[in-house]
Amino acid sequence: MGAVNVAVVGATGAVGRELLGILEERSFPVKSLKLLASPRSAGTKILFNGVEVTVEAVSAAHFKGVDLAFFTAGGEASKEWVPVAVAAGCTVIDNSSAFRMDPKVPLIVPEVNMEAVKGHEGIIANPNCSTIIMCVALKPIYDNAGIRRVVVSTYQAVSGAGNAAMEELQAQAEAYVRGEAIEAQVLPVKGLPKHYPILFNVIPQVDVPVQQGYTKEEWKTIHETQKIFADSSMRITATTVRVPVMRSHCESINVETNRKLTAEECRRLFAAAPGIKLVDDLDAQIYPMPLDTSGQDLVWVGRIREDTSLENGLNLWVAGDQLRKGAALNAIQIGEYLIAD
Repeated sequence: MGAVNVAVVGATGAVGRELLGILEERSFPVKSLKLLASPRSAGTKILFNGVEVTVEAVSAAHFKGVDLAFFTAGGEASKEWVPVAVAAGCTVIDNSSAFRMDPKVPLIVPEVNMEAVKGHEGIIANPNCSTIIMCVALKPIYDNAGIRRVVVSTYQAVSGAGNAAMEELQAQAEAYVRGEAIEAQVLPVKGLPKHYPILFNVIPQVDVPVQQGYTKEEWKTIHETQKIFADSSMRITATTVRVPVMRSHCESINVETNRKLTAEECRRLFAAAPGIKLVDDLDAQIYPMPLDTSGQDLVWVGRIREDTSLENGLNLWVAGDQLRKGAALNAIQIGEYLIAD
């Protein structure tokens, strides 16, 4: 791979810092690096490959000469600065929801639809974290038996809501140990009027309400999955829940296939599939859990069993690190493909 000039927008956030760590781990061919963020984060110093790099407030001038820009600063920042970066000649891999459903923008999970990246016009969208994890698990089933319907319930770590949510869970745990009152100011959504503790709790709301009683996160899971598989006939329904786990999302997935797949056939498919680790032995109490999948690159799949209420039904339990495969790693894999191609 030839070395490229790289910019990271949102470098001080949870995903931005994870992305920088993975760029180092994978020896991504960085010729030069610009770390960009909001003015309030400007001046922060971050160590990359042994060199201290100063974070700068993002401006149009920063994109001149940049080959590849990773955006991890959220939807509003992406709407403002991604077109500016593309106009300056950058290829952008955007982690926000700003361009995901734009028909001109490829929405990519490398294990599922990497070939779709070839049609990009300067912007490539990284899917939602829970969507990425689910799609990696669905791909072997889809290719071998087709998928008619998916029912997914997510158990999402606080890392999905960023640094503030992770810090709040930590603070609530420490306050409980000290016998102090537990305060909540972030979850389920920082901008909403009510907030609930996440410690010793689960919150059945991830993101804001939108329509038909669903949240934005639930609709993302539905529509993004259909786009990634290029299959609008796949029926999907989702319930997204925040749980008191620091990082790594879990998902309970019920799949109705077009043809019958036994649990054993399914295990063989997962064992051979890229991006997946089969972890499935209920008798030995071996199954995917957040404590094991945190810091891991693969999506772990287990609790595989046939749905006894449905002729062509399967149940799966899936876990994956939201900050890695659910965000930063997925974007970097796209970048590696672009450079190699």
